[in-house]
Amino acid sequence: MFLINSINIGTPSEVTYADDRKITTSLKRKPVTGKVFLDLLGFEGDQVADPINHGGPDKAVCGYPADHYSDWQTELSRNMLPASFGENLTIEGLTEDQIHIGDIFSIGEAQLQCSQPRQPCHKLTKIFGYPKLASRIQTLGYCGFYFRVLKQGWLQAGMELERVHSDEEKISVRAAHYLMYRDKSQYEAMERLMNHPALSESWKQSFGKRLSNRKT
Repeated sequence: MFLINSINIGTPSEVTYADDRKITTSLKRKPVTGKVFLDLLGFEGDQVADPINHGGPDKAVCGYPADHYSDWQTELSRNMLPASFGENLTIEGLTEDQIHIGDIFSIGEAQLQCSQPRQPCHKLTKIFGYPKLASRIQTLGYCGFYFRVLKQGWLQAGMELERVHSDEEKISVRAAHYLMYRDKSQYEAMERLMNHPALSESWKQSFGKRLSNRKT
């Protein structure tokens, strides 16, 4: 069973980090109570600070496994609560090796499809004041994942996330993440992933450039 621990909503705000420097981010999302409407571009009331690199149909919803928070609590020496990584959905029981690109899930009235791993963000590193955070995410594969919305609807925390379609290619989010950041010479696997119809357009372009550069 996969359980939605919390639905987290945020809007762009200015955050002060080391040396009194400031960044604008929506990573300071907070859990909400009651029903929230999910449309094709994300949750009602939620906004991204950088629409070039975040949001859009392929990255409408960000999910993160609650299962990782105990490990991060030890490594970062801080209390890790739902939404600590700025995700929209904090999900219990569903980790990167259990979810595949193209898997479809039903939750409440809505349907979501996994489109890509979440890319480590430099803003998370700054907010946590932990310079190794992005590299640790890449090493551990604790990246989280993005969904596109196939069907709109009302959701609320405590609902179950039911897998209604398991993609036949069985390319896990963890495997896709490692192909992007660690297994950079696995060209056949990259081409297979790049040609997957459910993979986000931005990741298709990234792998396409890498394969094109290899050929030239």
